[in-house]
Amino acid sequence: MTTATLLSAASLFALACVLLAMLLCTLRLLIGPSAQDRVLALDTLSMCAMLLALLLGMRHGSDIYFDAALLIALLGFVSTIALAKFLLRGEVIE
Repeated sequence: MTTATLLSAASLFALACVLLAMLLCTLRLLIGPSAQDRVLALDTLSMCAMLLALLLGMRHGSDIYFDAALLIALLGFVSTIALAKFLLRGEVIE
């Protein structure tokens, strides 16, 4: 087994694991018994989307995926902070 074949198989396995994690996060987002569970699922889903973009960038060798991952990470962080502040105080902007 060559190194290229092994790396290709490992990247496919990592993609499958991230997609499975995204599916489970989506289920938690839809079913979650409380709002805090849903916010945590949304944060984890954004992190999985960032990892998916990074894995696709490594697999295809394109730099645009890394820029997209950075943008997803930034938007995921800001949205999680806004939702947590909303759940804590009932308003986002003071």
